[in-house]
This record gives sequence, structure tokens and C-alpha cells, in this order.
Amino acid sequence: MLPLLLAAALIGPVPDPPPTYGSPPRPTSDNLTVSYMADAGFAMAVKLACDPPGGGHPHAVRACATLDQAGGDPSRIKHTTTACILLYKPVTATLSGTWQGREVSWTHRFGNTCEMRRATGDLFRF
Repeated sequence: MLPLLLAAALIGPVPDPPPTYGSPPRPTSDNLTVSYMADAGFAMAVKLACDPPGGGHPHAVRACATLDQAGGDPSRIKHTTTACILLYKPVTATLSGTWQGREVSWTHRFGNTCEMRRATGDLFRF
């Protein structure tokens, strides 16, 4: 038994097996960029991680829950009944990155930030 242990100590650790070929490994966490840009010239953007919730989003837990309920598609988020003023200041909202291992890219133009937040819940509240 001692010669076997001595031989194992001299050889060192066994290297990992070589990677298999085919599709790349799936990411273990979500990594999203949530942003919007107004025609008036200002823009906002944050990083959002959802596995576990984090990143620079101030309401990451609620934003991830909102996105999870919509299956990762912001156009499927249930709209709230918040009243918005009829002021045309268009904004373009964008979500891009990786959600549950798949690439997502979504863009939508809204009449103003109130309409954007009414349609996307906590996802664009930053």
C-alpha cells in the first residue's frame, strides 16, 4: 500500500479530461443590460443579474421576478394601470444579454418614460 501512495504523490494530481466538442457550455447565471435612451438626448443603463439577483439595478429582485413571470420576454409583462400624462417625449427601451442560458435581445419604443414603466413594471425602474 505504501508504494502505491508514494507513486501517487510523485505523479501528482490527475488532469481534467479534455473538453468535449459541440456546443459551448451554458452560462450559469443571467447577465443582462437594461437600458433606455430618450430622443431628447439622455440615456440610462444598468447591469442586471438574476441568478442570483444583483448587478447595478436598484430593484434587482423585483426586476428579475418581473422578467421571470414573463418568461424573459419584456413584451409579455402584464401592464399596470398607472395613469400617464399625454406628453410625447419618446424613449427606446432595450434589454440584451443572456437569460436562462439563451441570448435575448428586445427593443421597444414608448411615448414617454411613464408609458415605458407602466408596460415593463420594475424592469426599467432605475
